[in-house]
Amino acid sequence: MNYDLLHSIINSLEAFEEDSTGNVDLDDYRRWLNEKAYLKESPKKLAKKFNLEVNELENEICKQVILLSRYAKSTIKKGLEDYPELVNEDFTYLYRLMDYDSLTKMQLIDKNGQEKQTGLEIIKRLIKHGLIDEFQDPDDGRSRRLTVTKKGKKVFKESMKEVTLTSKVLGGNLTVKEKETLLNLLIKLNHFHEVVYTKHKDSTIQEIENLLKA
Repeated sequence: MNYDLLHSIINSLEAFEEDSTGNVDLDDYRRWLNEKAYLKESPKKLAKKFNLEVNELENEICKQVILLSRYAKSTIKKGLEDYPELVNEDFTYLYRLMDYDSLTKMQLIDKNGQEKQTGLEIIKRLIKHGLIDEFQDPDDGRSRRLTVTKKGKKVFKESMKEVTLTSKVLGGNLTVKEKETLLNLLIKLNHFHEVVYTKHKDSTIQEIENLLKA
């Protein structure tokens, strides 16, 4: 038996437990290991290692956005652990639909910026849990519309406290001024990607790059 490897694993597990709160599982540990490995490498190091020409600033932004999305997913999971019917990104669909009397399936999916198949799976789960309902569109016999059920409205109101707390935690240790600056930058960046998502779905990455020059 390789005892050095065993000790290394035990030390790693101890560090993972110190970094973690609440109930964790093997998937949480795997993500933690991936994030630790990811942090060790920067675009600058990789470029030098493989003799590549890269834009260090934009590659680092990309790295931080991807890493933040992973942290956010883990934080949301903890924040909504008392609401298993709102797992993953399902709560965003419920919360988004609460803004409207009803939406078609594709309207709701587009407002969440996801692929059709992923969105349909989320909608299917929400219907199964009785949080939203579907009905025939009176103006289009080929379309189905979605609306929040009485149970869905109840879960929405009850989970609002946890969602608000989770949002606070996601804001981290930024000051109010820093949060305002970040929000304005995210709105601007999301606007660009919303245009890409809605009007350039079939464009190549090279064609999308040309939008930056417009």
